[in-house]
Amino acid sequence: MTTPVPLLSKSQFPDDFVWGVATSAFQIEGAPLQDGKGLSIWDSFCRQPGVIADNSNGDVACEHYARWASDLDMIANLGVDAYRFSIAWPRVRPTGDGAWNTKGLDFYEGLVDGLLERGIKPYLTLNHWDLPDALQAKGGWAHRDTVHRFVEYAEGIQARMGDRLSSIATHNEPWVMAVLGHETGVFAPGIKNRATAAQVSHHLLLSHGLAVQALRAQGSKATLGIVLNLSPMHPATSGDADTTQAKLEDGRLLRWYMDPLFKARYPQDVLDHLGVDAPKVQADDLQNIAVPIDFLGVNYYSRSVVSADQSWKTESSGLEITDMGWEVYPEGLTELLVRMHRDYAVPPLYVTENGGAFKDSFENGRVHDQGRTHYIQRHIAAVAEAMRQGVRMQGYMVWSLMDNFEWASGYEKRFGIVHVDYDTQVRTLKDSALWYRGFLGQTE
Repeated sequence: MTTPVPLLSKSQFPDDFVWGVATSAFQIEGAPLQDGKGLSIWDSFCRQPGVIADNSNGDVACEHYARWASDLDMIANLGVDAYRFSIAWPRVRPTGDGAWNTKGLDFYEGLVDGLLERGIKPYLTLNHWDLPDALQAKGGWAHRDTVHRFVEYAEGIQARMGDRLSSIATHNEPWVMAVLGHETGVFAPGIKNRATAAQVSHHLLLSHGLAVQALRAQGSKATLGIVLNLSPMHPATSGDADTTQAKLEDGRLLRWYMDPLFKARYPQDVLDHLGVDAPKVQADDLQNIAVPIDFLGVNYYSRSVVSADQSWKTESSGLEITDMGWEVYPEGLTELLVRMHRDYAVPPLYVTENGGAFKDSFENGRVHDQGRTHYIQRHIAAVAEAMRQGVRMQGYMVWSLMDNFEWASGYEKRFGIVHVDYDTQVRTLKDSALWYRGFLGQTE
């Protein structure tokens, strides 16, 4: 089924709307022990047999640690306003709580200055999942002490380069770190304990709130916020069982994070569901979590169709499916953004990640990725529709700048608008990148 591609123009968006591309440190940098870097939980997780689909790791990835300057030239060539990237915490403070690593700090400071020299705004994420392994050995995010180590880390980055950052996000997708990392165990650190996962989610939110307050106290000039992965939850059928399950899953994914951030409470239905596994919350924790923020980042890829019947499959819908097995459902992004605007007193919203994994073929120096191009076009149109309905949107960022290490999928899934030949590290702009560049008004 071919869906018509909407007519799009950058002029449909305000002049101050921010257009960007996004990456994360572990997925592109490589150099896991170079220049004094410590190991992260993902470095260690990748060494466990069978946890990564192609038995790969992030040791080389896209060699961005060595190729950062030419990568920044490539980003500038796209004509974007902003680059969203993350710092590898163990690269700048190898054990998470001991000495700082000057060479690691120098690398990111050079990256920030290099972006500014090219007219690109640095949008920094402090934690994109790669906790120092030394902190995990002390309990990691399940241990309340890690909250305070994160605040110190945030303060250290702010002191070194905060005056040049446009934006700081504390965490990327705390749901992923909590649930996939500590409940299902399919992501680092590979723990399978629901109570631990719930406690981790609370500590992530608490560290966010305390870090925002600490950065403000330091006089941060950057806009401060957090990034959540969110999806509308649609029941597979109109039956009571599916409707009830969809409401619970909405609670576990969206309201579990949005309610404490914007209402200083956890949703009661999820607390009831967790029972004895609910997190231990100390006095003032929720007030600290609900500190005002300047923006909220939304990572959106698809809706979720929820069934109480475990045998029900997404493919049943008849919609196009990406290489990750996810439906292409741009209407869900509009629905999600409008709902957040309606239900919460949200600050301006960014789509901080949006993109699709497709099976690309590299032919005669080109990648004709029509599926990805259409995916991006339709989701940009969905943002425009949300704005038409009154949602305050501040920006849109494509995931991902380039093909990279896709976590438990290894290198088998390609999200990039830039193709990476992992044998040669040659970068090639796909048709989706050429379209995006043209949309943004950039000539070659």
